[in-house]
Amino acid sequence: MTEPGEQPSGEEQPDVFAARRRKLEQLRAAGVEPFPYSFAGAEPIASVRAAHAALEVGEETTSGHRVAGRLAARRGQGKMAFLDLVDRSGRVQLQARVDELGPERMQLLLDLDLGDLIGVDGTAFNSRRGELSLRLTDFQLLAKSLRPPPDKHHGLTDVETRFRHREADLMSNDDTRAVFMTRARMVSAIRRYLDGQGFIEVETPILQPLYGGAAARPFTTHHNALDRDLYLRIASELYLKRLIVGGLERVYEIGKNFRNEGLSPKHNPEFTMIEYYEAYADYMDVARRFEELMAYVTAEIGYSGELDFQRPWHRETLAGSIERRTGIDIQAHRDRESLASAMAAAGLPVPETDTWPQLVDELVSKHVEPTLIEPTMLFDYPVEISPLAKRHRSEPGMVERFEAFIHGIEVANAFSELNDPDDQRERFEEQRVLAASGDEEAQPYDEGYVRALEYGLPPTGGIGFGIDRMAMILTGQRTIREVVLFPAMRD
Repeated sequence: MTEPGEQPSGEEQPDVFAARRRKLEQLRAAGVEPFPYSFAGAEPIASVRAAHAALEVGEETTSGHRVAGRLAARRGQGKMAFLDLVDRSGRVQLQARVDELGPERMQLLLDLDLGDLIGVDGTAFNSRRGELSLRLTDFQLLAKSLRPPPDKHHGLTDVETRFRHREADLMSNDDTRAVFMTRARMVSAIRRYLDGQGFIEVETPILQPLYGGAAARPFTTHHNALDRDLYLRIASELYLKRLIVGGLERVYEIGKNFRNEGLSPKHNPEFTMIEYYEAYADYMDVARRFEELMAYVTAEIGYSGELDFQRPWHRETLAGSIERRTGIDIQAHRDRESLASAMAAAGLPVPETDTWPQLVDELVSKHVEPTLIEPTMLFDYPVEISPLAKRHRSEPGMVERFEAFIHGIEVANAFSELNDPDDQRERFEEQRVLAASGDEEAQPYDEGYVRALEYGLPPTGGIGFGIDRMAMILTGQRTIREVVLFPAMRD
């Protein structure tokens, strides 16, 4: 059976599966365990290749190695055959000879199918063609493959199949494996940097009695034992700032967030976010640290793309960036009717149900964001669209907030954090008004968070950015589904 959009191949024919199952039964009948428990002592293939990088063409060694992986190719029959073995780190050629293995073992090896997992012992040599090889002294079947692997020449190319069956995509496409290994190295580098700067990694609830910390619609679930509805978190912000109140001073969390919104090249409803908060810092301190973090991460993963991550990044104000691109001064149009009129006069579409904050977001997302290719920060946002940020120290009606953009994509959001509990109460009340006027993404009133602020939150700077989007940019992918192992898919 094939998946929607997948083209059937010869390997999908029933007789191919039947032949593999017959081999499975023959192995068992011959006393061969097709699914053993372990294979101790295997080295990564890359380590074997590195150990013999200086071998001359045709040079032999007495160096023994044990490796394991998937059988990817086979050439030759009879008294000598060559096989390719692949693991996560690379590929190595195997040479099998009947005078070494004996006729029965040699035939067992030749009867294996492409895709079978095997472990081998062998001695290293460089072939006459200059290919590092292992001359087999022994082998063991580790898992019989009942499903044929994707075609070795063309790989797995159907997009829908690649995302629905990522295991087959990883098996057949070297580029896919490289993307996810780079993503893993990126996350490790982020942790190393923050750990080295005195931050501690924490965990906060994913199931929350009240969602908050971002403008998004939540997923709702029901807790049977408590008999109450809970929300999958849309952000970890409010819990992390409560930890700053408690005296942890520098904290970060890398984890899953969930936002009940549409699918797009930039959106997956389940995504990985990092947020970190630092006591006694403001948003300018956060901006400098974020630039430093990204310079560190790109150096650690060996980024060699076209973007320039050296400090400082390009910087603009939000209002200035909108005015330069649309001619509209949002500071001069601080109510919904006035801004809508200005947009209409400029020939821009005005969604009828949008509130003033939503119209500002429309201007940014449609007319500013796509133009921000090189790493850029936009500073100083209107208070109406920033209910958790501290009021600007010198610009009335604004807050100390920046968002970072790369390649036309918003990647980070940062504040000088609002730490006045009375001001926070007023902001939550304003969000209630926006929600009543139809803004489904308005922040709910969180009295527990305000109560925490009443203990005293020190001056604090914080930031959140998407791991998936950053991985997408740093690996040169066009859609977020290419950097999420198992993305959300329609039926």
